[in-house]
Amino acid sequence: QVQLVESGGGLVEPGGSLKLSCTASGSFYGIYTMGWSRQAPGREREMVATITSGGNTDYSASVRGRFVISRQSAGATVYLQMNSLKPDDTAVYFCNTDQPIRYFGDTPRYWGQGTQVTVSS
Repeated sequence: QVQLVESGGGLVEPGGSLKLSCTASGSFYGIYTMGWSRQAPGREREMVATITSGGNTDYSASVRGRFVISRQSAGATVYLQMNSLKPDDTAVYFCNTDQPIRYFGDTPRYWGQGTQVTVSS
């Protein structure tokens, strides 16, 4: 099993920035891909950013150019720098990880408990 613990959520005004962190432990392997998803009330869960062990990144159209995903060289900690935040970004943000193949047409097995991000004036 892999355990994921997120931190860094909170309340921020529109246009502001916030940085989320997530650290993996347990049976985690450095070759795993890591990602961030979010879910807002009444909406489907959305994968917003992923990063491979080699540092290749991918973003959903809704956050590209505003969010940056990064990863510590050791691989077990992933960050999500969120800039130019909008009220539409309000959601619970979940960290996830698994073998890279799980990110193609499948769902990663390991998820954190989620951290609330609220964008409001």
